[in-house]
Amino acid sequence: MQQPQKTPRRHRGLWWKILIPVLVVVLLAATFVPLPNWFIEMPGSAEPLAQYVKVDGKRDKAAGSFSLTTVGIASATALQLLLSKTRPYEDIVSRNDVMGGEDNATFDRVQQYYMTSAINNAIAVAYKAAGKAYQIHYLGIYVLDIQKQSAFAGKLRVGDTITKVDGRHFNSSTGYINYIRSRKVGDTVTLTYTRGSQTLTSAGKLYRLAQTKKPGIGITLTDRTKVTTTIPVKANVSQIGGPSAGLMFSLQIYDQLTGSKLRKGRHIAGTGEIAPDGTVGQIGGPEKKVYIAAQEGATIFFAPHTKVTKAIKKLDPGFQDNYAVAKKAAKDSHLKITVVPVEKFSDAVKYLQTH
Repeated sequence: MQQPQKTPRRHRGLWWKILIPVLVVVLLAATFVPLPNWFIEMPGSAEPLAQYVKVDGKRDKAAGSFSLTTVGIASATALQLLLSKTRPYEDIVSRNDVMGGEDNATFDRVQQYYMTSAINNAIAVAYKAAGKAYQIHYLGIYVLDIQKQSAFAGKLRVGDTITKVDGRHFNSSTGYINYIRSRKVGDTVTLTYTRGSQTLTSAGKLYRLAQTKKPGIGITLTDRTKVTTTIPVKANVSQIGGPSAGLMFSLQIYDQLTGSKLRKGRHIAGTGEIAPDGTVGQIGGPEKKVYIAAQEGATIFFAPHTKVTKAIKKLDPGFQDNYAVAKKAAKDSHLKITVVPVEKFSDAVKYLQTH
C-alpha cells in the first residue's frame, strides 16, 4: 500500500507567500473599491429652507425652521454593503432601481426638473393661499424619456421642451396628445423644441403606440410651466433633486408671504409632492426621512397621507401609505417627533395654527 505523499515544507511556504498577498488585495478591494452596479440608500439630511428662499428680496430670519428631507444614495464597496445590514434604514439597491437605465447626466437632469417643477407648484399654492397675485405660464412638453423605436430617437433628448407640433402651440399636454392622435400612423410631423438657449426642429413619422394603439411620437412626457408673481420670490436648490420638497417649500413661502409665524420657534420637517391645487402626493423613503428629521432636531414631521382603498390595492398591491410608514418608523426607533398626516397643503397650515 502506498502512503500519501506530504507536501514539501518549501512548497507549503510558497503557497502562503502567494495566498497572503492575494488576500490582502481582496481585502483592500472589498474596503476601498466601489461596486459599479450597487448603491446604499440611506437617511440623507434635513435642509432648512430659509437658506434657499427669498420673498420680496428678503430671507426668513425668524426662529425655528421649515426643512425639506432627503434620502441619500451612495456608491458602496463590498464591505459597506455588509455593514449597511447593521445600520437603521439602510437598503441595498441596484443601479437600475435608482436610475432606471439612465446615465448619470440624464438622471441628474430629470431630478433637477422635478425639483424646479416642485418649486413652481409650491409658489403657486403658497401665493393662492395667501391671496397674492401670480400667473402660471405653460411652456410646453418636457421630455422625460424617448422610446428606442421612436423616429425622434437620436434627435430629441431627455430635458428638451417641445413647444410646437407642426407649428401649433397648445396650452396643455392634452392638446398636443389630441392633435397627434388626430393624425395617422405613418404621417410625418415636425416638432419645435428648446434645448437650453437653442430652438431646434426635427421631423419624423408617427407610429402605433403599443399601450394605446394610437399614433404617437414615442416619448414619456410631462407639462412644463413657469410661475410669475407680483411679489418677487426666488427659490433654488442646486444640489438636491426630485419632487418631494414641494410641500415644505409651500409652507416656507406662505409663511414669509403672510408673516403668519406658523413655526412658533419650532423645527418642522416633512416631505411630499405638491400639486397646483394643493394636493400632497406620496413620495419614496418616508421612514428614512422621518429618521433623519428627528436626528437633526425636528419635533414635527409632515407625511403625505392617502387612504388605502380596494381600488388602490388592486392597482398597486404593494402600496404603503407614507404616513403609516413614517409613523411606524418613529415608533419603532423611539423617535421624539410627532408625525402628522397631510392630504393637502391646508391640512399642514391648519395643524400649525392650532398646535
